[in-house]
Amino acid sequence: MEHQRTFGRHAMKFPKPHDVGTIPGTEGWERMYPYQYQFVTDDPERMTYEAQSFWFYDGLHYPEPIYPFDTIWDEAWYLGLSQYNNRIFQVPPVRGVDHRIINGYVYISPVPVTDPEEVGSRVPNFMERAGYYYKNWNELEAKWELKMKGIIKQIEELPIPSLPDLEDISVVTEGIGESKGFHLIKAYDDLINLGIQCWQYHFEFLNLGYAAYVFFLDFVQKLFPSIPLQRVTQMIAGIDVIMYRSDDELKKLAKKAIELGVDLILTTFGEWQDAETALKAHPKGRTWLDALEEARYPWFHVSTGTGWSHSDKSWNDDLNIPLSGIATYINQLRQGMDIERPMEKVRAERDRITEEYRDLITSDEDRKTFDELLGTAKTVFPYVENHLFYVEHWFHTVFWKKMREVAAIMKDHGMFEDVEDVWYLRRDEIKQGLWDMVTAWATGVKPRGTAVWPKEIAWRKGVMKKFQEWSPPPAVGIPPEVIREPFTIVLWGVTNSSISDWSEVQDISDPDSITTLKGFAGSPGVVEGKARVCRSADDIRLLQEGEILVAPTTSPSWAPAFARIKGAITDVGGVMSHAAIVCREYGMPAVVGTGHATKIIRTGMMLRVDGATGVVTIDR
Repeated sequence: MEHQRTFGRHAMKFPKPHDVGTIPGTEGWERMYPYQYQFVTDDPERMTYEAQSFWFYDGLHYPEPIYPFDTIWDEAWYLGLSQYNNRIFQVPPVRGVDHRIINGYVYISPVPVTDPEEVGSRVPNFMERAGYYYKNWNELEAKWELKMKGIIKQIEELPIPSLPDLEDISVVTEGIGESKGFHLIKAYDDLINLGIQCWQYHFEFLNLGYAAYVFFLDFVQKLFPSIPLQRVTQMIAGIDVIMYRSDDELKKLAKKAIELGVDLILTTFGEWQDAETALKAHPKGRTWLDALEEARYPWFHVSTGTGWSHSDKSWNDDLNIPLSGIATYINQLRQGMDIERPMEKVRAERDRITEEYRDLITSDEDRKTFDELLGTAKTVFPYVENHLFYVEHWFHTVFWKKMREVAAIMKDHGMFEDVEDVWYLRRDEIKQGLWDMVTAWATGVKPRGTAVWPKEIAWRKGVMKKFQEWSPPPAVGIPPEVIREPFTIVLWGVTNSSISDWSEVQDISDPDSITTLKGFAGSPGVVEGKARVCRSADDIRLLQEGEILVAPTTSPSWAPAFARIKGAITDVGGVMSHAAIVCREYGMPAVVGTGHATKIIRTGMMLRVDGATGVVTIDR
């Protein structure tokens, strides 16, 4: 069965959420996730609500099926975004974003305010509360940065104690009155609570940041109905943000390598271990290694993925990745190339476009509003990107490390066979397992979990493998008449137009028959070239100069890739997604939010990317 809604000439069809079947061999998978994430069939009221809503696959954050433990961040942003939208700032047309899971894949649905009177009643609250943040943005953002650095310091210093055969005598002589078993359970609680608290801070400004962009976009499009979307995005380009800092550190290290004469080592050895050995033997190699150490903390705490998954390594976890970027920049410098982003060119184009449209505004009042909304959008833009480094990259990198310390203790006590098995358990199951383990340790008996969890984890591994082999539909349910939620529009690129494009390419069982893909026009320009499909940061080492990057999504750690490519295509994302922003800064075309590019395009195919229309043509 399918739901259908007609927009203009297009009839858009998507499966009903309750009709998507269970993959054979995964029956019972629902117990891997929080119960509220299930589409239900035994609650008529909830089932009706679910059937009448529109749910789209959140591939922006989860390119792969989500592991049970990794739902922590999904739950955290589920709460964070929705509370700020609905209970703190009261964004007038939307409440929050609801979540479900189908066969391991996260689907989300904006929850609109449908009553015009209620929308009106929310406006004064939003104007007062959001207005306070907009007026005091810089001071409040500085306070936010201190809070984030404080919570990162707390998690870095959080001890994860092991369980001794006999407690230290100081427990007796100092009258401590607490055991290491209690401290381990408390440490786990503290770790989880710090993670949730971090995500409370994550959304303190973010909704308002995207809202400011949407307000400006909406105003400009009303003044100029035919204005290309890229023209609006270009008016906010050329603003330096710390998301480029990690990449800038690679450029500095490349320049220093040439200056010290150790550049040949870094371009010859593809493995960091070999390069490090050679550098230590070089008279000036240690000087360069000192510079590397200075750059690593915190700037190499950048995830190779979105940072949302435990599997997303950071540069500090695998120095081969930044080594590849440094080598790329060294080779470009040797060729006399300018490795800096063309900021002056981007800013000049930004100012030209801004003045061109501003001069067309005939009303003084409209011109004043234009200036104010643009000014606000420029003020908030750095936070929209900078928060990623503090939360998804720096904090998450430390968080995953601490969780592995917890897992190592559980492994040592026989609760599972491998440290990486911990991700197959929900965070509340880990808490149960810790209590089982600690009470058994205290009593001197064998924990029951040693017989329970290894079998359950083995089954869940099989389920996850089947999830990974399944292709989730881009959306389920009934498309709304109008998309209003700011995040949905600018981050995920979900608009009525993109929904229509998705519906046209639902069946990809024969990808060779597809010669055209439509997506979101993320950055203007037209290029032709060979495709390079990169599903992870590890793959970007294979990128050749002048290729077109095709990826599920991108993140700040992919920055060196943009120095090699001449265009980008992603499965997910909107005008404020990472790929779109970076391509605008580099002045190269991007088509984002195609829904299916990595499933249809193969490395080596010839592509034509039109970043002005959002059309990708595949030459077969």
